[in-house]
Amino acid sequence: MTLWRGRFAGESADELWTLSRSIQFDARLAPDDVAGSKAHVGGLERAGLLTTQEASVLMAALSRVEEELAGESFKFLPSDEDIHTAIERRVTELAGDVGPKLHAGRSRNDQVATDLRLFTKRALRDVVRRVVDLERTLYDRAKPAAAHGYYLPGYTHMQRAQPVMLAHHLLAHGWALARDVDRLLDCRHRLDVSPLGAGALAGSSLPLDPDATGEALGFLARFENSLDAVSDRDFVAEALFALALLGVHLSRMGEEIVLWTSSEFGFMRLDDAWATGSSMLPQKKNPDVAELARGKAGRLIGHLTGFLATLKGLPLSYNRDLQEDKEPLFDAVDQTIAVLAALNGLMATATFDDERMAAAADAADASAVDLAEWLVARGMAFRTAHSLVGSLVRDAAERRVPLAELVDAHPDLGPDALALLEPGAAVGRRTTPGGAGPRPVADQLKRFRDLLAKTEERLSRL
Repeated sequence: MTLWRGRFAGESADELWTLSRSIQFDARLAPDDVAGSKAHVGGLERAGLLTTQEASVLMAALSRVEEELAGESFKFLPSDEDIHTAIERRVTELAGDVGPKLHAGRSRNDQVATDLRLFTKRALRDVVRRVVDLERTLYDRAKPAAAHGYYLPGYTHMQRAQPVMLAHHLLAHGWALARDVDRLLDCRHRLDVSPLGAGALAGSSLPLDPDATGEALGFLARFENSLDAVSDRDFVAEALFALALLGVHLSRMGEEIVLWTSSEFGFMRLDDAWATGSSMLPQKKNPDVAELARGKAGRLIGHLTGFLATLKGLPLSYNRDLQEDKEPLFDAVDQTIAVLAALNGLMATATFDDERMAAAADAADASAVDLAEWLVARGMAFRTAHSLVGSLVRDAAERRVPLAELVDAHPDLGPDALALLEPGAAVGRRTTPGGAGPRPVADQLKRFRDLLAKTEERLSRL
């Protein structure tokens, strides 16, 4: 039985019902719908629209529905169009004549907006906790890597550029994730506004108190404009953006894991629990977690762009197009949490081949800029030094002789400069704050540790 039956003499077409029905996915909002309904009952009682006894009956019915939903004994019917109608139908079955009073002063427009904000607040908090778990793992892996002095080539244009501490590389991903945390928490703060009381679009003539119901639901504020309240899905778009960019960062991490675990690189080995094999090739150990992290990023980006396209042509206020807000958001949250959990497990258990990394990083031409800076420190213009060292690197490659041989023989360099080509020498010379050498990395570890502590303290208040 539909909620609008009084206006229509006939039944809805089956095809309309198939297209319109959303309970197959919005049932996920059940806990939020019950919470919103309880707050609304409290508001109706305060407004004198329900007696204390009637409010008590409705609250008891809502609690019973909550228990049935939690215990998976709630019986959905084919006539339940969405989770809101399903819950109201069941409350009416339990509460009898008081049940139809539940919806006074409320529309499904402000109801679903309230439910979705409650869900998104909770979901973003859960995602942030998973991100912080991964940040903590990167920090934990960086500490011993720094202590043991592990280093590897840093890359630009996918070409070996300069040696960097392994800890520095791991924390580079950590700082990107920290920005994701800030974005997610900022989004959560902005969406913390209650739409309950906006009604279908213009509020109500009944003496409702949106401030009180918003406070009862734990929102920081209530809506300022009822038209905006029921049509605003900025928070969904913003959440999808924050999740998509987080997915991009996880994808970049995944791409490096794919490269590092290949035989061509050999920098990292995966624990058996976090790798897969081949149905045909016995020798294979595949980095599927990392590859799926890459793949899911495209899915998250698609959710964002698709939803923005849905929003762009909608006039005020509510339009049924907004039913398309839930599936991309639900899936984006689920996929992001799944990737975070798997990548965290992979990174916590992987091992690094420090000898293979060091051998790749200690190629003589990786110290080319150190030779140039050595000359600069002795008064030579950088462009002159750059050209001189570049010509030596080219000459060594063309003649297939060690760069050290040419450095030793050059009048502007000679034996004193040869020490720069010794294994591990270049990475130890990085002293710029925030740079890749041992001293700045040690400071960076402390800063990242402090950031984690502050983030965890913020989460404890949510």
